[in-house]
Amino acid sequence: MLILSMCGEADSEMQYVILILGYVLSFIMAWCLGANDASNPTETAVGSGVITIRKALILFSIFTALGALIQGRMVMVTLDRGIVKEIDVLSATTAVVSASIWITTASYLGLPISTTHSIIGSVLGTGLAMIAADKLEPYSLKLNVIVKIIISWITSPLAGIGLTIVLNRAISVVLNKFKQDVVDKILKYGLIVSLCYSAYAFGANDVGNATGVYITLTSRIFGLPDDKTMILLSAIGAIGIALGGLTIGKRVIVRVAYRITRLNPVTGFTAELSNALIVWLYTTIPYILVGYGMPISTTYVSVATVIGSGLSLNGWRSINWREVLIIMLSWIITLPATIALGLSIRYVLFLTTGF
Repeated sequence: MLILSMCGEADSEMQYVILILGYVLSFIMAWCLGANDASNPTETAVGSGVITIRKALILFSIFTALGALIQGRMVMVTLDRGIVKEIDVLSATTAVVSASIWITTASYLGLPISTTHSIIGSVLGTGLAMIAADKLEPYSLKLNVIVKIIISWITSPLAGIGLTIVLNRAISVVLNKFKQDVVDKILKYGLIVSLCYSAYAFGANDVGNATGVYITLTSRIFGLPDDKTMILLSAIGAIGIALGGLTIGKRVIVRVAYRITRLNPVTGFTAELSNALIVWLYTTIPYILVGYGMPISTTYVSVATVIGSGLSLNGWRSINWREVLIIMLSWIITLPATIALGLSIRYVLFLTTGF
């Protein structure tokens, strides 16, 4: 009995160590997320020339933190228990490591990949590894939720393009009734407000990418209720995202803001507003209806609204399709790459550690 007790204590201590390491890695991933995805709420305001990249990143940091703390739980629960029924502490940490490796590589290359695809691919990979190791049953993968997530990845960018075109035409009609100096002031402040709203929606949807896999584990190991756990994890993610955006977020902003299409204040405003609305709605409405916010790719939506603005302004020829192709290729390879990373790393860990 004494030996069993000592083994149990050792196992418990090891879980604490791995979980703390997981928090550190989640913070690093949040930093990577901010570095790669700071472009999502900011590129249209920067591309329209109404705000500098530095000021845009400061606003991004503040409002992303607010979104993460107020609504981040809506998508965090999806990452924690909506994809794989039961995830152990080593699998959770493996998922974060796999996604971080991929996101860091993409950030260095200046490619706006989907961090959502990265973490979901990594979680799926670890789940498949544990199924292969006979540690999980195949039904542990929640295919009904996974299908809903994939559908949201398809519909959200299409909705972004459509909403941007509609809003651009409607807002242009309204603004034509005012003098140019009044229009300029409206658009300048409108772009800044929409940037803040978009950053808030981004924080609400994306903070779970960094820390969502640790809700149940934190609650169980430290004995915290879910609500306090989610506030703690949201704070860790929010700080990491803010620092990532402030340090190297500029690299991706430059690509999306200037290289896909040139934006004027009107198209910039409609793109940013559309981006904020789509991300916030996909976060909030599914959570109210089914209890899971949809972890959509905010990068998909952001780039889609920029494309929608370009199409409504000057048609197909205004879009730099070469840049769009580069971005799309990076999206396409993200899911299989992170599934492979998560699966291989977790399975090797199982073979070497036995758990």
